[in-house]
Formats: sequence, structure tokens, C-alpha cells
Amino acid sequence: MDPVAFRAFEHAGWQRAAEHYPDAFGSLTSQTIASLLDAVRLEPGTKLLDVASGPGFVAAAAAERGAIVVGVDFSPAMVDYARRRHPTLTFMEGDAEKLRLPDRNFDAVVMNFGLLHLARPEAAVSEAFRVLRTGGRYSFTVWAKPEVAAGFGIVLRAIETHGTIDVGLPIGPAFFRFSDPGECRRCLLEAGFDHVEVRELPLAWRLASADSLFDAMSRGAVRTTALLYGQTPENLSAIREAIRTTVRQYARGDAIVVPMGAVIASAIKS
Repeated sequence: MDPVAFRAFEHAGWQRAAEHYPDAFGSLTSQTIASLLDAVRLEPGTKLLDVASGPGFVAAAAAERGAIVVGVDFSPAMVDYARRRHPTLTFMEGDAEKLRLPDRNFDAVVMNFGLLHLARPEAAVSEAFRVLRTGGRYSFTVWAKPEVAAGFGIVLRAIETHGTIDVGLPIGPAFFRFSDPGECRRCLLEAGFDHVEVRELPLAWRLASADSLFDAMSRGAVRTTALLYGQTPENLSAIREAIRTTVRQYARGDAIVVPMGAVIASAIKS
């Protein structure tokens, strides 16, 4: 794996996706925010760092609960979006794997679905440990395995059946690596954390139509978006139809509700 190439790929992807992500995934990824903030025992006055802050949803929720918040993201487009949406909050450009922030400076650090987009996730966890004060808490979320995060399973199966996963993407860490609770624990313990807790969060993705899953994945993601648009036009059309057909199986009355399990891990710097 070339970490520089993978980082550049992710960076370019988020620059493109910044304006689409909030509508594509915001209603889904926001469902974990309360659990993240509860995991770090957020209270009024908590000094919180939100890493991979994206559109600023987590930072805004933390500020509403009285925290003193700093958001950091490596995508200038995401930082610009967050600043426009939340002008009273502090957002800065920065690298999760090498934060330009002092040691022992925060009471809590959170990362909502950011770890799986990094070239060196262990470095980001170590950086969270470094900037936390003693007794500080860290929590992150990632997607569960595609059998549990069914939206990913639907899309990946359609690609494997009607197209190819070999489209020349830069090699990166396994997307579902931290779906394994053991990997979460190992990474946190190796960074120096203790009191590690890992559990699944059952999320539900309410989709407006049978086309909504393809539309979200084709505009608001990075690796999955690139996988889709690396297909031939004929294969992409077949993939879209397969996704549409499968998604209809999740119809509940006049709504479509797709299970999208997540994993939340938390730990303490003792």
C-alpha cells in the first residue's frame, strides 16, 4: 500500500463529495452522534476535538450540549461547508494522522465514520491519545460488516455480480477492518488506551425511493463512488438496476428502510 497515494485519493474524493455528503448520508450518520457524545461523557464545558468533522454535525450537537468544540478535517471543501453551516464554531484544516495541536489539550476526542477513510488509522488513534489529557475519553464509529450494514452489502454484491471491483483504485486499508470488535480493541490498546468498550449500533436508513441508495453511494462516498464510476456504462446500468431491485425488498408501507449497523468503540487515557 502507498499511503501517500491512498490519502491523495481520499482527499480528492472528499473534495468532490463535500456538497453531496450531507444530503446523501447526513440523516444516517447523524444517528450515532448522541452515542458518541455519551461515550465520552460530554457535559457543559467539556473541551472536545471532533476529528474528520466533515459537515460539522457532531461538532454542532456537542456545542448544543455546552461543549467547547474544535472540528478538524483534511478536506478544505468540508471545512468550508462546516464553517458556512455553523459560523459560530471553530473548524480547521488538519490531518488526523498528524494533528497540529498540543499534547494533553482536550477532555474528549471523537471521530464519526472517519477512521475507515485513513491510510494509517493507527496513527490517528495514537494522535487522539496524544492530544487527550489524562483521564480523557476517545470514541469512534465505523460501519459494521456489509451483512449488517446492508446498504453496503447490496451495492457491493451488485458490483461483484454485474461488474468488477478491479477498477484501479489505490490500495488502502480494508474498509471493514474495524467492523471486527477485536481490531478496535487491539488498535486502542496498542495506542495506550484502556477501559475499552465496543458494541454495535443498529441504525436504519430511510430512503425516499428505490433509487436513493445508488444515488447516495454514487455521489456522497469515496471508495464506493469510485468503484461505481469505474464500471463500463453497460455494467453500471445493470448494477443500478440490481440495487434498485434489491432495495425494494426493504419496503415498509410507503417507506424503504435499510438496516445499516455501525460499530462504536470507546476508551480512556488513564
